[in-house]
Amino acid sequence: MTLLAPHITAFLQQRLPLERGASPNTIDSYADAFRLLFGYTADHLKVPPSRLCLEQIDAPLIVRFLGYLETTRGNGASSRNVRLAAIKSFMHYMEYRAPSAIDHIRRVLAIPAKKTDSRLVRHLTSQEIQSVLDAPNRMTRSGIRDCAMLHLCFAGGLRVSELIGLRKEDVVFQPQASVLIHGKGRKERCLPLWKETASTLRAWLSIRGEAPVPELFLNARNGSMTRAGFEYILSKHAQGAAKKCPSLSSKKISPHVLRHSCAMTILQATKDLRKVSLWLGHSSIQTTEIYTRADPTVKLETVESVIAPKLRSGRFKATDKLIELLNATKVMRGRDPSK
Repeated sequence: MTLLAPHITAFLQQRLPLERGASPNTIDSYADAFRLLFGYTADHLKVPPSRLCLEQIDAPLIVRFLGYLETTRGNGASSRNVRLAAIKSFMHYMEYRAPSAIDHIRRVLAIPAKKTDSRLVRHLTSQEIQSVLDAPNRMTRSGIRDCAMLHLCFAGGLRVSELIGLRKEDVVFQPQASVLIHGKGRKERCLPLWKETASTLRAWLSIRGEAPVPELFLNARNGSMTRAGFEYILSKHAQGAAKKCPSLSSKKISPHVLRHSCAMTILQATKDLRKVSLWLGHSSIQTTEIYTRADPTVKLETVESVIAPKLRSGRFKATDKLIELLNATKVMRGRDPSK
């Protein structure tokens, strides 16, 4: 039997950060997957997580765990697949660390990912975006900070991790206002700033003051802004904006919705999918294609640019059986079908 604890420790502390160069967000996501898996396994096998063995984490148990995520925890298919990907990554790692369990490992690796629905991305209209951006009270310190965060998140199409990970030195105003984004997969990109966005950042930096952390945006205790902290700020201002823009009350607004809204704005302005991909920092333009499905103007241009085939004019001629049916109906009602 192969004790799991030392291998999981080596996987999270050596394999991912040192050998694979994985980002802290990826390591955190994998750690969450194992925490859920080992908690579920310990409850069902009545074994403490620190005493679990590799051979106990078999394919049927993992399939039941994935079902538990969807039915009990309410996770969607995408979240289920993310957890499964973490488990498979660890099993690949164990192939050469525990060769005696190779058959057991391959049965786990054979578990298929679940197909997910390909839905249209949720985004906000320009009026809704403006209402959210105008919601913070710019007469207070927190309002000035919130305004800068919302403007930058939308204008840059930033992920939450990118926004809260920004540092003071990542923002420059000369010779041109721009921000250096540390993106997903350790990819950096430099984005120019709109004048309005640069103005909100200048206002925040003028009152930010000194802090014990290097991050650009601070919480109420002068510490680093967290993911949950920004989600709370966005939710609060979205609720306030809904009072002036009622259409917001029926929409679920998340930080990623701001990112989608930025992408749709750029696509409608430039009609260039490549520019959207570069702006958002996508590794593949195939990822960006989801926005063309959500933009009706792209399809409308296609309709207007194609000459539709002409239809031959004529009158509908019913089949004999249909005429017989209609005639029979008239007879049943006491009318002469010949008249």
